[in-house]
Amino acid sequence: MKKWMVVALALMLSFCLQSPAQAQGQSVHIVKSGDTLWKISKWFQIGLSEIINANPQFENPDLIYPGDKVYIPRKQKIKSIEYEVIKLTNQKRAENGLGPLKADWQLSRVARYKSNDMKNNGYFSHQSPTYGSPFEMMRDFNINYTSAGENIAMGQTSAQAVVDAWMKSPGHRKNILSSNYTYIGVGYAKGGSGRYYWTQMFIRK
Repeated sequence: MKKWMVVALALMLSFCLQSPAQAQGQSVHIVKSGDTLWKISKWFQIGLSEIINANPQFENPDLIYPGDKVYIPRKQKIKSIEYEVIKLTNQKRAENGLGPLKADWQLSRVARYKSNDMKNNGYFSHQSPTYGSPFEMMRDFNINYTSAGENIAMGQTSAQAVVDAWMKSPGHRKNILSSNYTYIGVGYAKGGSGRYYWTQMFIRK
């Protein structure tokens, strides 16, 4: 077989072959001495419960050992959309003479749960039948804050569209341009009767 054919075949295989973790949108972390699932969740900015759910091989999540494989759900596409909302939100703040809000991955996780809850349970409201008010939900997810707010939206097909819609609504705009908040989390979910669900959560720590 000619050399160029061998190289071409190798390149084709490299594009086609994926590990089971890659195929499922996961990364793999090899446990080192001192690791815990909680530490790993913080390193990868993924909730502990999501990591536990992705690793049913651990009968006791508190017992992991060096050399064990821990599968990490990446959620890269969802997170990139959420980050775009944060970036556009901070652009609007800058246009109005305000400093940027800091992205908080744990708050984004809560906002993502809220968006998925609206999608899965077919409602559109700040009051969740599952989690209660946004303030109760944040506290139940161990988010500490001195003040907080929430924006929700449904149906907008892009980060730009949802930020534009919020900015045209006085109440939502007030949250986005508030000098009272210092951190932001954004949650995005696709599907359900509304097709696209968006949640912004704002807090001051």
